[in-house]
Amino acid sequence: MRRAQIWRYNLPMDAGVILRERRLKVREGLILCLTENGQQGWGEIAPLPGFSAETADDAQVELVGWAQHWQAGETLACPALPSVAFGTSCALAELSGQLPAAADYRAAPLCTGDPDELFALLEQIPGEKVAKIKVGLWEAVRDGMVANLLLEALPDLRLRLDANRSWTPLKAAQFAKYVDPAYRGRIAFIEEPCRTREDSLAFSQQTGIAIAWDESVREPDFVFEKQPGVSALVIKPTLTGSLDKVQQQIAAAHRLGMQAVISSAIESSLGLTQLARLAAWLTPGTLPGLDTLSLMQAQVIRPWPGSPLPVWQTEQLDIVL
Repeated sequence: MRRAQIWRYNLPMDAGVILRERRLKVREGLILCLTENGQQGWGEIAPLPGFSAETADDAQVELVGWAQHWQAGETLACPALPSVAFGTSCALAELSGQLPAAADYRAAPLCTGDPDELFALLEQIPGEKVAKIKVGLWEAVRDGMVANLLLEALPDLRLRLDANRSWTPLKAAQFAKYVDPAYRGRIAFIEEPCRTREDSLAFSQQTGIAIAWDESVREPDFVFEKQPGVSALVIKPTLTGSLDKVQQQIAAAHRLGMQAVISSAIESSLGLTQLARLAAWLTPGTLPGLDTLSLMQAQVIRPWPGSPLPVWQTEQLDIVL
């Protein structure tokens, strides 16, 4: 006997969260629970505004239809919408035992504002220090100065930077000008520094600063190939699609000798804990980019270890199915 249940959440966000020049006040998403033969599998479906092609309403329509057919015992094709494909495949993987329980709950700390706060946090982390900074929100000169300051102050720090294609070649050059060439090798990568891949590749060649593909990986004309200066692929499963597709992309990156980094699309704590399990399973030894829970004011169903945020259970969510 099969049963499918769906809830919808609306999580209040930190007031300062800005995505693609829009303020994200509430994070919307759907929670799926599949029950069969006394076993349960959970999944989260949470299109990211400004990044996903589908909306939460689009996802809900496809998810409800898929769940009703699954509950009726039908064998189903993978949903078309990436967020629905990922969430349903996670629920099925939990149900079948395919998704291992072991998780990598480490996360590269994310700095979205005051670098002094990041500096204080990193000083408390033993061993290798990896941090992520959003760049491109302010002047490129300021970004370069902040990156240089952190690299100079913490000799064992490796920085990941995310520009979201916000720089022109001129601004990217202004950033690099303020980063000491001696420190540039400790920039693990900058995700998509420029508006075009060609400009991003040229930036890497001119500065010696490694880059990573993020948005590009999800574009239809993207080809998995080794390119000078590209050190990593950033995989956001909610934006990518099914668990099978995520595995295929990670395997392709590893075949090219590149790092694959599993990264959050600002999922709830339920989705983040599943991403932590994927990281331990598919990218062992690579620190995932999952430090986004602090942007929210509550957790959902499954808490992230050590988080002080309240945990919403299904009683606090809106029933969809």
